[in-house]
Amino acid sequence: MPFHKQSRLIAAPIALTIALALGACGGTMNTDNRSLYSVKQPVVERTNFALDVATTGDGLPISEQRRLASWFETMELGYGDRVAIDDPAASLGVREDVAALASRYGLLLGEAPPVTAGALAPGQARVILTRSTASVPGCPDWSHTAEANDANATNPNYGCATNGNLAAMIADPEDLVQGKRGTGETVLLTSTKAIDAYRKAEPTGAEGLTSAPTTGGN
Repeated sequence: MPFHKQSRLIAAPIALTIALALGACGGTMNTDNRSLYSVKQPVVERTNFALDVATTGDGLPISEQRRLASWFETMELGYGDRVAIDDPAASLGVREDVAALASRYGLLLGEAPPVTAGALAPGQARVILTRSTASVPGCPDWSHTAEANDANATNPNYGCATNGNLAAMIADPEDLVQGKRGTGETVLLTSTKAIDAYRKAEPTGAEGLTSAPTTGGN
């Protein structure tokens, strides 16, 4: 009896040690990212919306212009959206009419329309609205919260807050892909305006000191 009792007392700490070891292995961070770069990065997705409109030799009829204007309003057209025209006839009047409606929202027409499904009937043009959204898939990632990090790896949740806020706040998600492009004229004029004003300004004190009467106390 004493021998069996002692065996049970020894076996209990051993079982507890094995359980703790297995628990530590289960909580160890299992990842191959040993750099300081975030694995979770913003992903930009594009969605195309299309509206087929009837055309004439002079452009869009008034009824079609109103329908297109209502469509733009329903889609809440805004900054970051891209509008293009797929017109087999390449009518200048159609392009001018669509450009006039898009300019109400501060948008310019794109040159190359994206490929869409479905063929156009004769006398029709397709107005394509491309909208981009940015998100960070897999964030937040709380799958590894243990302090054990035998691989000296970066936590999978690292970067989720920064990149998630960037994807949520950026006005034009396409800027995450290729950055903003332009002719450079407006950018240069705007950036040098403050410099030109500083250089052309008269130095302070160039006219000398101004004399002012002083009054003494009684």
